[in-house]
Amino acid sequence: MAEDLGQGLPYHLVQRGGRPGVWRPVLGVGALVVSFVLVVPLLIQVPFAIGLELAGRDVADGLNQLLDFDDPTPLGLAYLNISLACAIPVAWLLTRALHGLRPGWLASIAPRIRWSWMLVCFGLAFVALFATLVVSAMVPASAEDVQVSGELNEFTSTTRDYLLVILLLTPLQAAGEEYAFRGYLTQAFGNVFGKAWAAVLFPALLFALAHGSQSAPVFFDRFAFGVVAGLAVVLTGGLEAGIAMHVLNNWLAFGIALAFSDMASTLNPTGDSWWTIPVTLTQSLVFLGLVVWVGRRMGVRTATETPAEPGVLVGSRPRV
Repeated sequence: MAEDLGQGLPYHLVQRGGRPGVWRPVLGVGALVVSFVLVVPLLIQVPFAIGLELAGRDVADGLNQLLDFDDPTPLGLAYLNISLACAIPVAWLLTRALHGLRPGWLASIAPRIRWSWMLVCFGLAFVALFATLVVSAMVPASAEDVQVSGELNEFTSTTRDYLLVILLLTPLQAAGEEYAFRGYLTQAFGNVFGKAWAAVLFPALLFALAHGSQSAPVFFDRFAFGVVAGLAVVLTGGLEAGIAMHVLNNWLAFGIALAFSDMASTLNPTGDSWWTIPVTLTQSLVFLGLVVWVGRRMGVRTATETPAEPGVLVGSRPRV
């Protein structure tokens, strides 16, 4: 993963085109963590508390139920998705305030979401999903991380509410995580270390740790997902591939939970079997290979059109 700076700034070095100072990404990483441990949860709970009050429900009990992911509700899943989606404006704010860069530089080296490329990535994600289903049929049934009943669950009003939340808010949640981990953190670690490996591995480690207590196979599964998504971002010059893979992965997981299992087991995986890893790696590596190959065939840019010079992107209006 050698950088060809003669072509401009690759995605993971975009922050070096902003305001100088290694303290900026260090402060930014700390601010991102504090935002999602303290600030965002409190701010998001306020409108939910107002809604509970207007609905005539006990606010304290309602908020406790909202945060109980061992016994989740559609409202609780909506709260979780909205909280994670807030990573997008937080990352935008840090990029603008600390680095003097347009928020679009987080999306890609364009700097914007390349929507036609995003649609291609969704199509490639479906192809990778088919390969995953083939491999999952070959692993031992006991290896499944989520216990699937084999019988279709009854469609209830709760199922309907979950379905609406998943369809409408899960894409925002997935995009929020990508903007935080494969967006701001990738560029921050790239800025500090100047190396693609650091920009991929450190955010992947934080991504796995951010999911809380988990078994070794589940932790490795999430770390591997983070590594592959990070490679896709660096090798394609933007978040489009990572967002596409993340959205489809979450839609599939939640869809299976609604149809055959329960939401609690999906939100709190406790599987201790390493047989889940081949399934995940098949989906991730097939997808990575496809997006890199197709991206090169389509001529998708992986570096900015501006020179690779410090501060060159501050206030710039790049050609798009």
